[in-house]
Amino acid sequence: MKRYFVLGGVCLTVGFFMSTCLHDARRLFGSSSNALAGSYEPGVRLQKKTLRSFGAASEEGMEMEAAAAPAPAMSAPLADQEVAQDIGSARGGGMPQERPRPRSVLPSEPGAPPGEAPATPGRAWFPETFLFEPLVVTDASGSASVPVKVPDRLTNWRVLALAHSRSGAQAGTVSAFAGTLPTYVDPVLPPFLRAGDVVRLPVQVVNTTGASVTRSLKVEARGVAVEGGSRTVTVPAGGSVVEYVTVRAAQPGPVTVRASLGGTDSVTRSFDVWPTGRPVTETRGGTLAAPRTLELAGPADAVAGSERVRLLVYPGALGVLRAELDAAAGRGGVAEDAYALLLAGRAPELLKSLGGTADAKELERMAALAGQRVLRAGRAPDVATAALLAEAALGHPDNPVLSRLGERLSSQVASAQRPDGTCQGADGWTLQRLLVATADCARTVRAGAGSTEGGRRASAFHARAAGAFERYLSRVRDGYTAAAILASGGVSGSVRDTLRKQVREALKKRPDGSAFLPVEADVVRADGLPPSETEATALAVLALAEDKEAPLADLGTSLLADYRPERGWGDGRANHVGLRAALALFKEPLPPQVRVVLERDGKVVTEGTLDAKALREVLALEGAVPGSAGAHTWTVRAEPAVPGLGFSLTLAAYVPWRAQEAGRGLELAVKGPAEAKVGMPVELTVQAASPSGMGLTLRQGLPAGVQVDRPSLDALVREGRVSAYEVEDGAVSLTLPPRGAAEPFNARFKVVPTLAGSLQAGASSLTPVGRPDLGVHVPPSTWAVR
Repeated sequence: MKRYFVLGGVCLTVGFFMSTCLHDARRLFGSSSNALAGSYEPGVRLQKKTLRSFGAASEEGMEMEAAAAPAPAMSAPLADQEVAQDIGSARGGGMPQERPRPRSVLPSEPGAPPGEAPATPGRAWFPETFLFEPLVVTDASGSASVPVKVPDRLTNWRVLALAHSRSGAQAGTVSAFAGTLPTYVDPVLPPFLRAGDVVRLPVQVVNTTGASVTRSLKVEARGVAVEGGSRTVTVPAGGSVVEYVTVRAAQPGPVTVRASLGGTDSVTRSFDVWPTGRPVTETRGGTLAAPRTLELAGPADAVAGSERVRLLVYPGALGVLRAELDAAAGRGGVAEDAYALLLAGRAPELLKSLGGTADAKELERMAALAGQRVLRAGRAPDVATAALLAEAALGHPDNPVLSRLGERLSSQVASAQRPDGTCQGADGWTLQRLLVATADCARTVRAGAGSTEGGRRASAFHARAAGAFERYLSRVRDGYTAAAILASGGVSGSVRDTLRKQVREALKKRPDGSAFLPVEADVVRADGLPPSETEATALAVLALAEDKEAPLADLGTSLLADYRPERGWGDGRANHVGLRAALALFKEPLPPQVRVVLERDGKVVTEGTLDAKALREVLALEGAVPGSAGAHTWTVRAEPAVPGLGFSLTLAAYVPWRAQEAGRGLELAVKGPAEAKVGMPVELTVQAASPSGMGLTLRQGLPAGVQVDRPSLDALVREGRVSAYEVEDGAVSLTLPPRGAAEPFNARFKVVPTLAGSLQAGASSLTPVGRPDLGVHVPPSTWAVR
């Protein structure tokens, strides 16, 4: 419905903020926990509006006076112009944000019992934020009207209006109104279920009138089976009752639930049923210089409804660069922070060279955030961390603080060079790791050559490092190490030619024609972790960039195929190398519009268009593809064909879990409750073991409706057993600090079930930080909650 808020005053600029009045902690699945308790609390008695229909226009209004008062002292004076200082938004407590849906998505009730009111439009619009009015200018009389379409949520709304005049005088006022119905129904839905879940969902029926009411209650759904969904309920005057229906989620997919109370109210809400099983993916990629035909084989035992395909199209280096600028700042870790800072510093020049434009404010924000983290990590780093941070800090020559930090760290790295020309090293290091670390140091010291002192330092370091590389040339036995040395720029002449030949001979071909650099056993990076094939392939691109015999196009196909916008090419080190390689390979401009089509066995599955505006972004096409078991022929084509357009095609499905497999020295055990009760905390015990010195991410899957007890996790952080944690729907992730030899991880924390039934927990996993491909999993269990 529309409400008009009228403000008084003279020549005011007004910002609106709307929120629910009741900010209690009762937000189980987006609805009041009173539904679980079976009670009704009317709440604060404010300006109560009884509405016959939500989401429709209304001429009812509220008047608010906003007289201009003298401006209080402020740290920064307001500009003497009509510029709003307050951002207006409207929020309602309750449901997660949803897109507006049709009013009737399920069959309507066949008929209401005699005496009941005729059916009214159903409630289906529940956005979390619905009003954004940062700038409202009053007319000559000092009044302004703001039309507002109020969502379908039944709650108390608080309206805050802040105003200021051209002279800086300020004023504000608060008003409130309640959105309610005489009688209404409120199903309490979870944000998700898992396939196989059988739950009892509470449905609250509320009567705000002064007389007892008897109505027919009906709950129906698409995507799940509902048992006991039709009955007659009697609600006392000013009270509420809670009814329960049983819901069985047999298959994954979207679910729409509609609850109706006679002809007085109906509400429609949606959630998803997640697959239960082990995710299996197969990915192919390449460039779209011509139509690409691929063979992808889906698993024969895929869980019904879980087969999906995703096509990502990367518009050359510009698209990848913009995708990384969007995602880099949100990734955690020292290497990731260094990469984000380096990216923010080089982005303006890179974007300009690729025909793009930089958002100066966004880059400034990104640099400030990453810079703070790098400064913190750079206080007293070891040599490996200093090598990681120095290049990033030196990428901001206009920032004196970061420049000084980069100079100091570059000097620290240079001073770690040994008399034989190698850099870093410690007891237990292999020569292979030492040479890779020396290559990293050489690149870092070279980055600090901008100053006079840095240039002298880099020249001396380079001469000694080149001697070490030449001296140990015959002991370089793998392509990754050879590529790392070449990419550092630390060799030339015959040594460079020998290493290039070694890298070329180490390359492998895939059936689709793409090339990659495999990683041999026991080969590690400077930080001691094994590199991924993606990182090795990116290093091969940099190593062979000027080699006319190198299959650069085939390497580029693998490089783009392995890119994922959410994580890039892996951790911060891998992303640094991957982006450098992508920028070296794909610089040609793209046409203003490209049509992309995906087919399976000659039939179109999905298609999309990259236009002039979207060429700055990654195009993502996704859809369900049932019947993909076994081998099928997939075709990806661009119209017109574009050599600089890369794609990644992923066929994903879920298969039944099997017994836990060993994972490179990682072990994980999880003990959950044998039985749980709604509203009562239960304890989870997790045990993990790993090689010493390895940072880990432990992700514990949780059933639908299970909430984490944050104080118990905060206690683990205070004790130092957990560095950080992150809570999401259906899981909690713990970041574990590196541990010593024979030092297992043991921890307990509490969770609270809020749904009764038989619920599937997600699988749990233990992975090295930034390397999800090296993890070990524990299959999910079933929780019985009373």
